[in-house]
Amino acid sequence: MLLLPLHPPAAHADPVRPPAAESWQAPATARLSSDGSLSDVVAISPSDVWAVGQQSAWDVWQSRSAIVHWNGSGWSEVAVRNDSTGAGLLHSVAAASATELWAVGEGHDGMPYLARGDGSAFERITVDSLHVGDWLGGVAVTPGRVAAVGRRDGHPLIVTGSGGRWKLTQAEGEGALYGVSVSAKGDGWAVGDTGEKPLVMRLSEGTWKAFPVPDIPGGYLRDVHVNGPKRALAVGGVYRGPDEDVPLVLSWNGKKWSRVTVRGGDVRLYGVTGDRKNRFWISGVDLERPGEAFLLRYDGRTLKALHGAAPAAPRTIRLQAAAYVPGTGTVWSVGHVVDDAGRYTDVIERFGAGLPERARS
Repeated sequence: MLLLPLHPPAAHADPVRPPAAESWQAPATARLSSDGSLSDVVAISPSDVWAVGQQSAWDVWQSRSAIVHWNGSGWSEVAVRNDSTGAGLLHSVAAASATELWAVGEGHDGMPYLARGDGSAFERITVDSLHVGDWLGGVAVTPGRVAAVGRRDGHPLIVTGSGGRWKLTQAEGEGALYGVSVSAKGDGWAVGDTGEKPLVMRLSEGTWKAFPVPDIPGGYLRDVHVNGPKRALAVGGVYRGPDEDVPLVLSWNGKKWSRVTVRGGDVRLYGVTGDRKNRFWISGVDLERPGEAFLLRYDGRTLKALHGAAPAAPRTIRLQAAAYVPGTGTVWSVGHVVDDAGRYTDVIERFGAGLPERARS
């Protein structure tokens, strides 16, 4: 229920050289109500970051979604206008600019939930062709165009909108889509699973079609990020039985998807972001070191684990999404912390150059 991804917009020029020294900043919280968790994050600039999720997650009557904003000095909750029923959980958020944002999730009325943001507030958007039972889990945005992915009647579903007009694409075969990433040129990828193996769909010339991937029984994909025409990364896992998953990373080289070897550790992978060049960061949890913040960095050749400091008290920290801040070398990551009493608290982590040092990997 608490997984999902991010899709940051293109913005400023990136540093020519990678940072010489990187560190984890002390964790923060958006101060959601009890049992809060953040599902996704998007960074427009160092002083303009958005995250979505859920609070009071285990209370059927009080559970509600959350949209929070970082303005460079603090976090504040942002309202959704003209919506009497509200959302129970928001899975994903994306931005084309500081004044064009979208979030998707699950409405309390049983409908899939879409909300558009203008930089100050959000407003729920109604799509007449959606109905009760449809589900949306991921969203991507380019200027003037939005793509949301999910499931309808057990089949993969893609909803695209532009200029107030909406189009639904229901793919053949069983399955669901959880993550989507679209480039400024209008091509992109959506990922999920068929219930038996990974599912990847490609957007090309305005049409979505299933695309071949390695045959991995039990495999599933939860997020994808496009760095360019020849660089994309998709992440998820391979289910091998109850409490028995192994991480799955697929890399796109412009011609085909190939599996990337993930060495060592009992890890779960949830979200992926990139710098629109050669680097990607993957968020998740290392169950062998569950109390430490955890990212994987991929440079096109190797994966490197980035662990935060060990906690003072027992806990499990799950970072469910990550967002690269354009032009900074910094990655924001969000999720939740579970303490030894089973209580959830939303958590926000930053890793990169020029941050107050907490731990280095």
